[in-house]
Amino acid sequence: MTIRTARPNREQHFRPRIHCLKKMEALVVEMQDSKGGVKGSEQKLNVTSIPYVITGKDVVTWITNKMKSNTEEAQAVATMLVAYGYIYPIQNHKKLVMCNDGTLYRFQTPYFWPTEKWVAEDSDYAIYLTKRNIRKKGMLEAYEQAHYNRLNKWLNHKWDFIVMQATEQYKASKERKKADRVVLDCQERAYWVVNRPPKRTHSALDDGPERLIDPCTDQKITFDEYRRMNMFYQQTIMRSRVKSSVSLGALVKYVTTYKNHDAFLAPCLPSNPWLTNNDSYWTLNTRRVDTPTKMRVERWSFSLFELLTDLRGRDDFKIFLKKEFSGENLAFWEAAEELKWGTASSMSSRAESIFKTFLAPGAPRWINIDGRTMGLTVKGLEHPHRYVLEAAQTHVFMLMKKDTFFRYLKSPTYKDIQKKAHSPEAQNFSPAQIEQNAQSCSPGIHPIILWQQEEAESAKAAAASAPVDVKAMMSKMDRKK
Repeated sequence: MTIRTARPNREQHFRPRIHCLKKMEALVVEMQDSKGGVKGSEQKLNVTSIPYVITGKDVVTWITNKMKSNTEEAQAVATMLVAYGYIYPIQNHKKLVMCNDGTLYRFQTPYFWPTEKWVAEDSDYAIYLTKRNIRKKGMLEAYEQAHYNRLNKWLNHKWDFIVMQATEQYKASKERKKADRVVLDCQERAYWVVNRPPKRTHSALDDGPERLIDPCTDQKITFDEYRRMNMFYQQTIMRSRVKSSVSLGALVKYVTTYKNHDAFLAPCLPSNPWLTNNDSYWTLNTRRVDTPTKMRVERWSFSLFELLTDLRGRDDFKIFLKKEFSGENLAFWEAAEELKWGTASSMSSRAESIFKTFLAPGAPRWINIDGRTMGLTVKGLEHPHRYVLEAAQTHVFMLMKKDTFFRYLKSPTYKDIQKKAHSPEAQNFSPAQIEQNAQSCSPGIHPIILWQQEEAESAKAAAASAPVDVKAMMSKMDRKK
């Protein structure tokens, strides 16, 4: 690894999680304490004795006793330490997880800690791969060979310098003791596995785009900004407050309701298609599937927004409204959504069509809204824009939420779809099968193709619901004769 003295200013890069990294570093320092830390011992690795090696079981046990938590939570914290590069495995570098067994690990030297803010440059990585290529005599791993070829092509103008640096570092390492040489090699490899992970793996150090404005720099506040801040604080003081017990109760209720539907807390049934390369989950949960799953039908009962967001649930809700002869509210809500997300060229004509169909006196599908909302909507339609129907749409949505939605949940239509819904059984795959499926993964359906299918289905539905021209039909029949 090339030793650098100039550190680039990457404070804003790590600012969102610098507090978390500092806490992890404090925990790692405690773990390395000679008296109360994790006990390390000398272990043999391919004849070579490696000093101060710890096991995963000892790390998990120490964290459990330190934090007074259960084994699962302690293992999750230990895995986070491995993922950020504070602890690295000696034998299997590609799996950055903490195993609660006799797997061997070592503490990473502080030089490679994330808060040191060294930029993992391509030239450094090229030197490392070239040095490793010399040591392994061309036997790099598949992902390392792919990176090596790409960097050779990208940095071809200074490849002689990279080879020279790698050769000198390789010669210098041969002069060290074998144990020190193995330890340094493991440390450097662990650093690059974290910063240049293999294909189809996630790195804990992934960052979003850099900010255009550095939040660490001091900015001068003008008089106008002070005035706006004063107005904001005055409005904040006048705003109504909610007790913390009420807000926490609502949060607990929300988490309890969506617990089984959270992809982080509950597994995908029958299996996760991104891991197993089995698209049964996508097939069973297509937007307009004939028979939905029980989890999907259960989600409709959470709120009217969940029901209308799901196209399959919206179709079932339409069937219920047709039986009650009250489908104009949902039709208006859909028309307002189409106006909101439609093209700008058809905005005026679509707004006029919506007004004639739902809002004009004597309209064929007239909706019942209060006079104030009607006045605001009609006045806004003189100069139509995307959100001109926002007030009327919200009013109609609240009417359906307070009355129609609860009647739908008690109706035979919803109970019938609950009985027909099926619950897929979990597909259990071994780790070897998951790895094999991930290597031979097939591309999924492109979103544009799904959008085209939905457009074709909506066009067919619109054509089916349109009034039939009897004269045109008779003329076609006469032509056939």
